Formats: sequence, structure tokens, C-alpha cells
Amino acid sequence: MSTFVWIVVPYACLAVFLLGHVWRWRHDQFGWTTHTSQLLESRILRLGSPLFHLGAFGVIAGHAMGLLVPASVTAKIGISEHFYHATAVWGGTVTGVMLVAGLALLIARRFVNRRVRRVTTTMDKVLYVALAAMVVLGMTATVGTNLLGEGYDYRETIAVWFRGVFWFSPEPHLMTGAPLVYQLHAIGGFLFLALWPFTRLVHVWSAPLAYLWRPYVVYRGRRGKPVTPAPTPADVRDRALHDTRQ
Repeated sequence: MSTFVWIVVPYACLAVFLLGHVWRWRHDQFGWTTHTSQLLESRILRLGSPLFHLGAFGVIAGHAMGLLVPASVTAKIGISEHFYHATAVWGGTVTGVMLVAGLALLIARRFVNRRVRRVTTTMDKVLYVALAAMVVLGMTATVGTNLLGEGYDYRETIAVWFRGVFWFSPEPHLMTGAPLVYQLHAIGGFLFLALWPFTRLVHVWSAPLAYLWRPYVVYRGRRGKPVTPAPTPADVRDRALHDTRQ
């Protein structure tokens, strides 16, 4: 069972993540978009979207630091374990709160506004449920275990297992002793990756970087006599009635 959960499932999810993006690009390029609903409602979106995205960027950066950078590296560059732990916990708490607030506003917007609710697809609902579950598990681990609880050094177990997955040498025994909330968060992260290609999250890989070096669009005014607009059907009808009466 341990081998299936901590080896088979992660690799299956990564395969779906990669092949799913290929399939989506080949068969649904017109759906490769954010499906924005800004024109339907912008007041809540103006607050919820920046909170969600800034919080997400912070959370992703924190995960990358904690999972990909070994403790030996931070120790060599002079970062003490206490300083790293305090920065990770408080930074994760602040960015997590931003993420929770932004996600709550975006979900409320989807269901409170009638026009936005009508364009919300089934996959959107699945995505929001998955995001909410991941956020709740992450905040429980950060705040409940590390900030208010006894704490848990995930860099000695979960981070080593995580890096081992990508080095094709996973060590499933490292996960068996981890707290349940960390186990659920870890396996939920891989399941979330498997869901990614089939949602609007694919727009992450389509950042408009070409705008940075795209040439300017030059607008030129029209010179000379302005063009007379074509008469409307009503104008033609009125003119014909006028000529008939004369």
C-alpha cells in the first residue's frame, strides 16, 4: 500500500499532467484561456484576484524553497534553522491568509452573482473544491501544526521524498511517519497536478511575454475630407417618402 500511494500515484499524476497538457493543446486550443468573466462582474474580482494571485505566488515560492532546497544548503550559506523556521511559518501564514481571502472572494463571486454563476462550468466547480481542499490542508499544517502546535520538520522527510520522486529514487518509508495532514497535503498536491491540464489553470503557461519586445502599434489619423457614412435603412425610407410627397 505504501508503495502504491507514495510511488505509483505520484508518477501516474505526473504522467497525466504532462500528457494532459499535450492533449489539451492539440484538441482544445480555443479553450486554452482564462475564461475571464470580468465583463460580467468586476468589483469583487478587482479585490479577490490580486489577493489570490499574490498569495498563490508566495505559497508556491515557499513550497519551492522548503521542498527543493535541502537543509544542508541553507545551513552552508549561514541561515540558521530557527531563522528559517520562523520565516517559513510566518511567511507561509501571511501568504496563506491572502490566498484564503482571495479564494473565498472568488468562490463567493461565482455563486452570489447570477451572471457569473451561469457561466461557471462543472470543471470550474471541481477546480474550486480542489483548491479549497489544498488550501485548508496547507493552512492546517502551517498554522495548526507549526505555528500553534509542536511543529514538524518536513525538510528531513517529506522534502527528501519529494525530491526523490523527480530523481527517480523515491523513499516511501519517509512518508509513513509524517503527520496525517502532511500526508494528505502531499498526495493531494500530486492529484491536483493531474487535474491541472483539464482546467482553466493552463493559462499559466501562456503568459504574454511577447508583449515585452513586440513593436509599438502606430495609429495614424485620417487626412482630408471625412468619409460620409452610409445611410441607414431608416434614412433611405424617409428620403423616399419625402420625394414621393413632393
